[in-house]
Amino acid sequence: MRRLNLEPLLTFPDGSHLVVSTHCAKDGMFSCALYNAVVAEDDGAVFRMVSNLLGAMTCLAAQETAYHYAIQLFPRGADSIKKPPYLIWHGPQAAGG
Repeated sequence: MRRLNLEPLLTFPDGSHLVVSTHCAKDGMFSCALYNAVVAEDDGAVFRMVSNLLGAMTCLAAQETAYHYAIQLFPRGADSIKKPPYLIWHGPQAAGG
């Protein structure tokens, strides 16, 4: 779980969230995936992937692809879906770095 970069895009009427995760591969390619997240009162969460990895040559292109895919999946929420750019967490910094 510590490798996921999650940015909420939309909150559904049932309280669950549509979130996007952005990753940069070692080869320089970027990818995003969309998840449905249900957060419990104890801050535990259950994630269900709702898209395959959506890849591109740049981070912004991958995020824009994910955004457009989200609009196709949830057209009723299109006006409420957060637009890119999205968060990218680079993970914990190494000691001294």
